[in-house]
Amino acid sequence: MPAEKDEAKEPRARPRLIIFMASFLVSHSTLFSVVCCIAGLIALLLLPILAKSTYISENALMPGSANPVFSGQDVSEASRLVKDITETQKMGKTTGIEIQRLIIQRMADVGAEVYYHKFQSQSNQFHPFRFFSCDSNSAVTESNSNTSNGLNTVGIIRAPRGDGKEAIVLVTPYNSEYVKLNDALSLGLGFSIFSHLSRVSWLAKDILWLAADSRYGEYSSVSAWLKDYHNPVFFSSENVDANVTHDKDFLNMENKNMLNGRNVDVFKRAGTMAAAMVFKVGEAMERDPRDILTIYAEASNGQMPNLDLINVVHYLAVHRQGFRVNIGKLASLVNSAWLNLVGQILEWLGNLAKNLNPKWNFGISSADYAEGAATVASSMYHQALGVPTGSHGAFRDYQVDAITFSFSSRFYLNNENMQSSFILRGGRLIEGVIRSVNNLLEKFHQSFFLYMMTAPNKFVSVGVYMIGFALLALPLPVVAASLFLNHKATGFTGTEEAKIAFGSWQWLYAAKTVLMIDLWALIASLMPYFISQIPNISPTESTLLWVALSVSILAVLYVILGSPYSHSGNVEWQTLKAFVIASVTIGMGLMSIINFATAQIGALLIVPMCLVVRPLKKHMQGALILRALSLVCNLVMVVIGFPPAALLLMKGFSEGFEGVGIGAVWEVAEFLWVWNSATYLYVFLVHLPCWVLCIHILLHP
Repeated sequence: MPAEKDEAKEPRARPRLIIFMASFLVSHSTLFSVVCCIAGLIALLLLPILAKSTYISENALMPGSANPVFSGQDVSEASRLVKDITETQKMGKTTGIEIQRLIIQRMADVGAEVYYHKFQSQSNQFHPFRFFSCDSNSAVTESNSNTSNGLNTVGIIRAPRGDGKEAIVLVTPYNSEYVKLNDALSLGLGFSIFSHLSRVSWLAKDILWLAADSRYGEYSSVSAWLKDYHNPVFFSSENVDANVTHDKDFLNMENKNMLNGRNVDVFKRAGTMAAAMVFKVGEAMERDPRDILTIYAEASNGQMPNLDLINVVHYLAVHRQGFRVNIGKLASLVNSAWLNLVGQILEWLGNLAKNLNPKWNFGISSADYAEGAATVASSMYHQALGVPTGSHGAFRDYQVDAITFSFSSRFYLNNENMQSSFILRGGRLIEGVIRSVNNLLEKFHQSFFLYMMTAPNKFVSVGVYMIGFALLALPLPVVAASLFLNHKATGFTGTEEAKIAFGSWQWLYAAKTVLMIDLWALIASLMPYFISQIPNISPTESTLLWVALSVSILAVLYVILGSPYSHSGNVEWQTLKAFVIASVTIGMGLMSIINFATAQIGALLIVPMCLVVRPLKKHMQGALILRALSLVCNLVMVVIGFPPAALLLMKGFSEGFEGVGIGAVWEVAEFLWVWNSATYLYVFLVHLPCWVLCIHILLHP
């Protein structure tokens, strides 16, 4: 008896802290979700304030440590080439390869190894078996023409202080069919730098200059050359079809493969590429007080070059050559009223904090905030799109750090004096960047690869911008657990009873519904390949046919596998919603590994929709104001979360709403597909099934 009394008096064991916290969060999932979503939105709005100034991480780069020696003699060589190209253009000698012949002759005259690179460019088309394939990159073009032939011109300078194991690549794209003045200036600038580097003694890395024939797209010509550079094909040029080699157009029968005694059809290589720079001369910007240098850095699937490369270019351009550096920004956000209001509030809070403690100096003006927000939105958008913003993206596919920068003069460059001054400053900038990269003993690795720009000299690292995504995604597993466990709370005392509905295996119906919608989404994502085979069909007709076939296939799956509403007596909407949230969490988690920006924007659209959605019949309960508010939130989230609507909104905010229509859905989908963007898979394998399942929950009886 005494022993039994002692046992009865023993206190009940307390749950472990982690179990206690998990039980508390699950039982208060609604409050937890609201707090996390608000905090996530605030974290994203604070990104311009949390941005840090850029800095050089790799000491070996030493930008500006040596004075450039690019001189007027080099400018004269550029001017002569520009004049020769212009005269050739006026004489109408552009049907063959007169421009290429002129460039390769100049390369050979400075003692470089030269060759022609012949490639085929194919038209845009859907192809399900080439998705994520490097082979398809060379087939991507920016025109709607059929398979065509292009001709690149390549020169190699062997470094006097190098061992041939590393190289720096310079790329100058130009339209060989119609060479404009800015194209001629780009070629002149490229040749003057190439000629200058052939005479210097400090080179430790080989120099490759690619004059890229971009008549079928800048990316296509560079990608084709890189593919052949990294995947050599052993065959004789004599065996190539005449339509591909252009022998009839550009080579005489006596010396069709020779130039100064050297074979120009043999593909030659240098060492491993340390870095690449794509540069070109853009249109004049009259209203700006300074010459402009615009930097493009985004590559496929959100890849970015090492930040040190951008920092070197920015430092030398601003502090040595006096350029004004630009990066992309969403113009529609700069003058946005609500964004300026947020900026004013943050500016007031910053001033208040500074008055309380002078050390709290985190204020930012409303104008700078709007500029930073528009810039980081542009950076996030282009990363999420997963499409390169220039031919530098082809290098990132081979893990080579590369950027594109475009020079724009404040004056029209018809005047020779303006041309000379412009080429001199541009040449000295490129020489300075090459000197810095030449100093490296290893690949870029010190600085960041995951970042977003808020200004040319400010950035947000992954450790900062991932906080917003983490806060938005954190409620998903908590809400899923709360829905699935069917809590019976009698007031929080540290323990709760949870009943798991495994006994009757009712959850299998919900799992089957989710898998069926996922199967339908997979079929719908492959359908454009077959629609694209129909000749003479417009984008609007393709979109409508795509929608009609998708709805029909979904109806067929309902007939074969059963509609989720046929089991309405067994499947509860809470269980279905729990499985939807679990599926979305897995999809967003995987996407965050491939392209974090896509997952970030997806979280802004999907997470609120998943958390808010509930059956319409539930809106008939409770107070009138709460019912109306809940119903409006559900409908708004469902409309905005509709994948085509989301794509059109993003396209409209970035490029304007003038060309936005039904056919734009097909154009955006085709654009993502042919560029092998993982965003296409995310939209149609994660976002679309999530939206359809939310509609199922909304209409649940």
